[in-house]
Amino acid sequence: MDTVTTTVEIAGSTGHEARELTRDQTMALVEERGDSWVFASGQMMQPAQLADSDWETVGTVRIVPGLVGGLC
Repeated sequence: MDTVTTTVEIAGSTGHEARELTRDQTMALVEERGDSWVFASGQMMQPAQLADSDWETVGTVRIVPGLVGGLC
């Protein structure tokens, strides 16, 4: 039986890296980076939405640092 993986791009302060991960590996990474934003299937998703997605069609998952706005 083949294990389904998808490309996960992880952005950080020094650039980004791409990995081929399973659903469980991706969800563990999302939990580890709790303040990050997650994008998949062309939209921002909550971790629960990503976990419930059809992993065979989810496409590239992007994990980026969350932006914080405010007054200067």
